[in-house]
Amino acid sequence: MKALLQRVREARVDVGGQTVGRIDCGLLVLMCAERGDGDAAVDRLLAKILKLRIFSDDAGKMNRSVQDVGGGLLIVSQFTLAADVSGGNRPSFTQAAPPDEGMRLYDYFVARARAAHPNVATGEFGADMQVHLVNDGPVTIALQMA
Repeated sequence: MKALLQRVREARVDVGGQTVGRIDCGLLVLMCAERGDGDAAVDRLLAKILKLRIFSDDAGKMNRSVQDVGGGLLIVSQFTLAADVSGGNRPSFTQAAPPDEGMRLYDYFVARARAAHPNVATGEFGADMQVHLVNDGPVTIALQMA
């Protein structure tokens, strides 16, 4: 399970010219299920995201989590995080979970996030999405859970 987190001042996802998900301050979570991932990896990833201290405290130190600051989560499926370019210039995505399992794990991730956090928005699994964001910092962190 892979995720790319971006601390944002605001972010939104559009599909077909319509906004399907939007947050103000919080985290844009680009997530990718890979072959062999299961519910336990999703649970570990979500726990790490919710507790990761990457928001500034009053002294300007990264010492607060998205929960501490009451920020939103915008969760977007991103199978291209599984890209392998070691064999040439055209990425291979063979390590990405098959679409049906990827969708199941994405839906599970979103459901668990909504149960644990009050402000969760999403993209649309498998859609051609346009992601708009104002990266704050910039702070961008890659996570991988087995």
